[in-house]
Amino acid sequence: MTATALLAVAACAPSPAPPVASTAPHSPTSSVPAVALDSPSQPAADAVPVGAQPRLASDPAQVADDLIADELAIRDPSTPEPALVAAARRQQVAYRAIGRHPEWDGIIRPKIPAALTPAYDRNVDARRQLAAMAHLRDTLPAWRIVVPAPADELLGYYREAEAASGVGWNYLAAINLIETRFGSIVGLSTAGADGPMQFLPSTFAAYGDGGDIRSPRDSIMAAGRYLAANNFAADPDHAIYRYNHADQYVAAVNDYAAVLADDPASFAGFYRWDVYCVTVDGDVVLPIGYVAEAPIPVGEYLASHPQ
Repeated sequence: MTATALLAVAACAPSPAPPVASTAPHSPTSSVPAVALDSPSQPAADAVPVGAQPRLASDPAQVADDLIADELAIRDPSTPEPALVAAARRQQVAYRAIGRHPEWDGIIRPKIPAALTPAYDRNVDARRQLAAMAHLRDTLPAWRIVVPAPADELLGYYREAEAASGVGWNYLAAINLIETRFGSIVGLSTAGADGPMQFLPSTFAAYGDGGDIRSPRDSIMAAGRYLAANNFAADPDHAIYRYNHADQYVAAVNDYAAVLADDPASFAGFYRWDVYCVTVDGDVVLPIGYVAEAPIPVGEYLASHPQ
């Protein structure tokens, strides 16, 4: 249906063709407002470059302890916004690292409290499912990374779409997370899919009810209609597979949807996750403020934006 390229979570997808002209000799993201944050166990003097990813402890047992602290902070309504952002960004990086290191499972999982174990298992599985779909890139995409619509607005749109279509709000949120990190990514997939829920224009014309493909509300409502039309009520997996033809994608959507259903407070963490690309030089975070008019060689970007 959407021919999406799993823009936000699995990997980055290039735009269909290099637009207009090349970027300036320096990276087009020379000024970005993203805040760099250290892990709880990181020495304060070990500064993280602006726009870079948070640091993790080198010891997987410490990674587990830090992840537990961050999971609890995300679920605590009294956590102030700066600490919440820091916890969410570290949580994301921790799950990405754990996903790449199955040999850590025997160290980390036994340390996770029983109340957090289901969410932990599903996050790790989702990460591994999506990683299996990823393709290493040697360029970064021609995108803009923007602040997503306010969380309360998005939650309202998911609920509105659920009421209209019968598709659970948590499934719509999980798809929105996977596709574009809740609309943070502004750009096209390789197949030309567009908007926060990554519709092909022809499909959106059929399910968008005359709306705007790049409108968070219109695209979320269209996703509800599309999934309902594909028999979500009787066979959710079939409907999700129609959205993206990959069993790993279905599994990842189900994982994130289950986390959200079990504890809606987990949305606060997902909402504050970054956009990552899986590249030949490892994970690269694209912070809010990233702008590229044409694909950028990874090495060129990293020269001025160390991770």
